[in-house]
Amino acid sequence: MIQIEETLVSFDVIERRFCCDPRACRGACCVAGDSGAPLGEGEEEEIRENYPAITQHMTPAGIAAVGRQGFAIVDVDGDRVTPLVDGKECAYAIDEDGCCHCAIEKAWAAGESRFRKPLSCHLYPVRVTRYRHYEAVNYDRWLICAPARERGERENIPVYLFLKEALVRKYGEEWYDQLCHAATALREGSIKR
Repeated sequence: MIQIEETLVSFDVIERRFCCDPRACRGACCVAGDSGAPLGEGEEEEIRENYPAITQHMTPAGIAAVGRQGFAIVDVDGDRVTPLVDGKECAYAIDEDGCCHCAIEKAWAAGESRFRKPLSCHLYPVRVTRYRHYEAVNYDRWLICAPARERGERENIPVYLFLKEALVRKYGEEWYDQLCHAATALREGSIKR
């Protein structure tokens, strides 16, 4: 791992290749799993504040799920997550041409909302775990993302480059610049594994 400020970044974030391929996976990450998307501090409130714009893009089933469960729920692990529709897809998931997309992000892209989407979604395949004195920044390998790994390999896109915008959103430009410097040093051999 590489330490950058108060984070420990897995070598996999630098060395693995990844690039989402929605045509191949059809947005399965919005449907698969036993829980909704993890929400960070303040994100439930962001959804609440921007909900009138978000609902313009949601499905009736998604709106009903939020109406019954609220903007977020607590899952079996005790984490705040987005609600699900009948225990399946995220309440904010929408189907366009046979592919799942995010109503939250669609409202943001249209300039109707200030909230882009949950940071946990934006950062995937990186998962951040908070410990007492640091955060661990790890690469997560999910079977449904095999097409993204294949595309990343084909196009030679490291995880940290694919996630530049999300990592800058989470940690800032200076942190990201340090990560890029560490990636170069690792490639050149001046940092040893």
